[in-house]
Amino acid sequence: MRRIPIASLGLSVIALLGACQGEVDGPDSPETGAPPGGWAEAQAMPDMATVRPETKTFRDWTVTCGNNGDCTAFGTVAEANGWLRIFMPAGADAQPVVDIGMWMSDGSVVPTLTIDGQRFTTRIEDDVARLPSNRTRAAIDALASGRTASLATAEGSLDVSVSGVSAALLWIDERQGRLDTVTALIRKGEAPATTVPAAPALPVVAAAPAVAQTGMKEGSALPDAVKALDTVRACHADTDFSPDFQSATQHYRLAADTVLWGVPCFMGAYNTGYLYVLTDNAGASPRIVSLPTTGEAIETPINPDYDPATRRLEAFGKGRGLGDCGTLHQWIWTGRAFVLEHERVMEACMGVTADLWPVIWDTRPAT
Repeated sequence: MRRIPIASLGLSVIALLGACQGEVDGPDSPETGAPPGGWAEAQAMPDMATVRPETKTFRDWTVTCGNNGDCTAFGTVAEANGWLRIFMPAGADAQPVVDIGMWMSDGSVVPTLTIDGQRFTTRIEDDVARLPSNRTRAAIDALASGRTASLATAEGSLDVSVSGVSAALLWIDERQGRLDTVTALIRKGEAPATTVPAAPALPVVAAAPAVAQTGMKEGSALPDAVKALDTVRACHADTDFSPDFQSATQHYRLAADTVLWGVPCFMGAYNTGYLYVLTDNAGASPRIVSLPTTGEAIETPINPDYDPATRRLEAFGKGRGLGDCGTLHQWIWTGRAFVLEHERVMEACMGVTADLWPVIWDTRPAT
């Protein structure tokens, strides 16, 4: 694990990101992409998978199960100076994974997990301290019945709360159809693994073919029709303190008759927000883009980046400068709208890298 200075965060990540985006006026012209709203607007996203994503907190443990059926549980470590992660993929043949992180570990020393005096050593796999697979189930059993747990290196130790871990793992068993089966994390039984449901089929997202970007360049002047939108005027008023950022417009071609404009809308210490507007080739008929998520639709994605080759628009809303908490979204331009391709959310700031955040929404590309 990499050494990172300890920092604290007083606000919740989602509240902080919401404050960064601020209250944006409704669009001044018909919007494209998804209509505003969350789960009720399912039609705005790809065909829904059979599993609805959900997050629950059980005392000091929080579990997220995504639409792919995979579940991720995070346990609280003293003063948020580390973390314990239990990942359980969906499906009959899936096996749990236990990962550990500590602020004090720099990657040369890996933490040891101790539960009621029983030691479980880790090793580095995929750039993270992980329990060996042949010890994972034993560690989970010990956690479920344990009274005390801690993470330690030669530099010190941190207490891990076991309060709520049994309920969290039981909920995973229930969500994944493992109750009373040999695959269960908590409520084991004699039912064979074949009775466990398969992982749900993922929605399919088909990207539109790439188009040439001739004449498109960053910093292009916005068309008059775009500048006239009330929401764009509000963005300009909020960014007039930084002329350089205000002029850092984005400019892409989406189709022969469709142009995407990125309007700088807000700027903070480590987050910048853009408003996206579609126009025709002449810069007329502006339509504000509303980007679907599993919650509220987004009109000002944070730290966004569009790749014309893959047709992917990405946004990374940082809960703090370290980027160890916040939101990650990816959308794909299908030729008609931006649809949600991938979503991860990490509310607690504990030093967890984004690749280990719980997956809320996932899709698969069209073949």
